[in-house]
Amino acid sequence: MSAGRSADGREVQIPFQQVVPSLIPPLSAAPALATPSHRPANPWPPSEPTTQQSAPAGFLPLHGGFRDHFVETPEPKYCCEVCRLVLCQPRQTECGHRFCQSCINTILSHQNPVCPADMEPLFKDKIFRDVCCHREIMALKVYCRSKASGCQEQMSLQQIPDHLNVCPFFEVPCPLGKCKERMMRKEIPDHLAWKCKHRETTCDFCSTKMPLTDLQKHKETVCPAFPVSCPNHCSFSSLTRSELSNHQQECPKAQVSCQFHRYGCSFKGLNQDMRQHDSSFAAEHLRLMAKRNCSLETKVEDVKGELMERYKVISSLSSRLSELESQNDELKEKNRQVEQKLATMQKLMSSHSEKLLELELELRSLRLLRDDMENLRGTLENVRTRISALEQGGRSGNGSTHTLASLEAQLNRHDDMLSVHEIRLADMDLRFQVLETASYNGTLIWKIRDYKRRKQEAVAGKTLSLYSQPFYTGYFGYKMCARVYLNGDGMGKGTHLSLFFVVMRGEYDALLPWPFKQKVTLMLMDQSPTRKHLGDAFKPDPNSSSFRRPAAEMNIASGCPLFVSQSVLENGSYIKDDTIFIKVTVDTSDLPDP
Repeated sequence: MSAGRSADGREVQIPFQQVVPSLIPPLSAAPALATPSHRPANPWPPSEPTTQQSAPAGFLPLHGGFRDHFVETPEPKYCCEVCRLVLCQPRQTECGHRFCQSCINTILSHQNPVCPADMEPLFKDKIFRDVCCHREIMALKVYCRSKASGCQEQMSLQQIPDHLNVCPFFEVPCPLGKCKERMMRKEIPDHLAWKCKHRETTCDFCSTKMPLTDLQKHKETVCPAFPVSCPNHCSFSSLTRSELSNHQQECPKAQVSCQFHRYGCSFKGLNQDMRQHDSSFAAEHLRLMAKRNCSLETKVEDVKGELMERYKVISSLSSRLSELESQNDELKEKNRQVEQKLATMQKLMSSHSEKLLELELELRSLRLLRDDMENLRGTLENVRTRISALEQGGRSGNGSTHTLASLEAQLNRHDDMLSVHEIRLADMDLRFQVLETASYNGTLIWKIRDYKRRKQEAVAGKTLSLYSQPFYTGYFGYKMCARVYLNGDGMGKGTHLSLFFVVMRGEYDALLPWPFKQKVTLMLMDQSPTRKHLGDAFKPDPNSSSFRRPAAEMNIASGCPLFVSQSVLENGSYIKDDTIFIKVTVDTSDLPDP
């Protein structure tokens, strides 16, 4: 094979994918057009502009090998096995035969391709570009492709594109785009000077340059210096098109209307008769102008009257508009206030709905506890009845001491369970009161029922303190409650009622100022007509942890361990129907909105 040679002289095959692009320079020629009948047709199609990396499209044949007229007959090794022409972009197969690129592509497009020379199977990845053969073919001498037109030059095949770019016998189109004629390059100057229908020419009248095909139309339609005749056939016979417009205004034979036609004069005649008409009908023209003037004055007065009426209407409408604007502003303000109240009511209804749901749940729990209480009481009565019967049987000698002891133990257990349920029932009742009496104005009225029982539970150590229901400084304000020790706490234990104020963790603490700084008033309500309430007030200490933002459910309580002595409480008019009332007031006058 002769695909190429290495540095040591051995032949090597270069794969098609690794070959560098052709080094043949591009051919610049005009696009293909019809061939004139007076000259032999060019067997080679004109080239199209291409890039520098590949041979020009017009230089390489579209299919098959080169059809150029070679000076010497090419050797058979330079001919394609299919088209028998000189190889174009030669490719070599594994069996050593050479084909044009387009010819081998046609063979490979068939199913199970084989070499037409020896019928060996062909594989695309085993076909290589024959660089050495390509170089040798490009060096072969050929005649110019315009030999039929008279060129006698000889050159290598590789030099054909460069030569055709300057060959005077090569057929090219007219450089003017609209002209479709083709000619030899050497004939272009003569064609542009005398034969081309689209060559540039100059108008003899206005000296404007234009294509020859447009000259006649230019003269007949738009040339300003072209001579024309007067359409009225007056004595002026030599006019240019640019002067015609002014001439028609002064032409004595032009048909015109009287200049007073808009005032009512209906005369129409030749321009040369208009002066006589103006002098003869001057009085009539003045009369027509005076009549028109009177008509205009009457219309002006009517317009003035109409405008005055409209001014009056506009004034009344303007005042009415101002009233409507003020009413509209008032309505907007009222609407804004109503929307604010509506939003507040919606929030209040939402919170009340939640409270009602909690109340329903608490009521269900209370009903279940009461049912348990009734069952326990019934069981207790049965036990007591059985104990009585056993005691009577014991007296008669028929009872059993062991059975009596077990029944007494069972009775004690039931008493303990009854106490526990009573305590739970009291707590549930208190929680019900909490939900029922929640306040959002900073004031708590705390009603404590069953004072004696609760006081005994405090003395016995079962329930040392009671918490009030929560109350708030506003719907989005601080959450607080009160805490009372009925038997006292600390210094007041056993002698006083201790009352404390507690700051609780609320849902809107992040929007409130901390520490808590509002004035707090604690009060025991006198239930007699004299209303001699007992009270105490304090300002929170900003350094105390009791008034910082709660981290737990509630802060440490702060208040009065010696709020009121038990003797004053129980001997006065502060307890009525076994109930006391405690009032806690938080000053909200200087509390900012969250």
